[in-house]
Amino acid sequence: MARPIAPVRPVIVKKIYEAPHGGHHGGAWKVAYADFVTAMMAFFLLMWLLGATTEKQRKALADYFAPTLITSRQDSAGSTGFFGGSSITSVDKYPNRAGQTGTKSITIPRDAKGGPKEAGGIGQDRANFKELRDRLMKKIQSDKSMKRFARNLNFTETREGMRIDLIDEANFSMFISGTDILTPDAINLLQQVAETVRGLPNGLIIRGHTDAQQVSPALGTNNWKISSARAEATRAHLVRSGISDSQFLRIEGVADREPHFPKNPYDPKNRRMSLTLGWRTVSP
Repeated sequence: MARPIAPVRPVIVKKIYEAPHGGHHGGAWKVAYADFVTAMMAFFLLMWLLGATTEKQRKALADYFAPTLITSRQDSAGSTGFFGGSSITSVDKYPNRAGQTGTKSITIPRDAKGGPKEAGGIGQDRANFKELRDRLMKKIQSDKSMKRFARNLNFTETREGMRIDLIDEANFSMFISGTDILTPDAINLLQQVAETVRGLPNGLIIRGHTDAQQVSPALGTNNWKISSARAEATRAHLVRSGISDSQFLRIEGVADREPHFPKNPYDPKNRRMSLTLGWRTVSP
């Protein structure tokens, strides 16, 4: 008798597909999270600064990060005269933007509050600056030993205030070459300036400039160091000449980055000291 045939059992194959875990274990989310944390840290730092500083300090910070205007008046009629072809009422080439108070020679940023008080203070400063310029030039031109330096002075109204540039040339230098040592002529010129601006309520900004000629590496210095050191030497001499140390707002060196004659960065007239009498934001 034949044995019955057992039924064939079906073979069941179970396939399990696991979902990819790249979205959970990848690094993209970490980068996004880091950016978010950095942005939040910057935001809270800004909030802290706004709460921990005064309005005057905030304006000082804004001025520090604001770009410095570069003189663009050159090669114009009268460029060989006392004022280098420009005057305190010259028309500038700077763009006027909305929210700013423009004049013939300068664009002045408004204070955060704006209004008549600020305008009155600047208007009074402008009149004082014109009187100061006339008095200083008359004083120098009336002195036979100083008259020849009148052409080394340039007066420019800027967004920071009135800038007095003491400019080098081929036969006159403010400092001994490659050093921060004032020459005798520069000392006499600074003395005249100090006697004129002494006692004014306006803050002073001293900025040192060099030409594009690089200093020999063997001297262990560069144009950045020299321009900063010369600005400090100028400040120190003005203090010795009677200027109050509390009157200075900033002392800085910008090397050759703001040339007086951009078309010729090696021109000796690019070497200069800038003394800026700052605007008062509130009238007395």
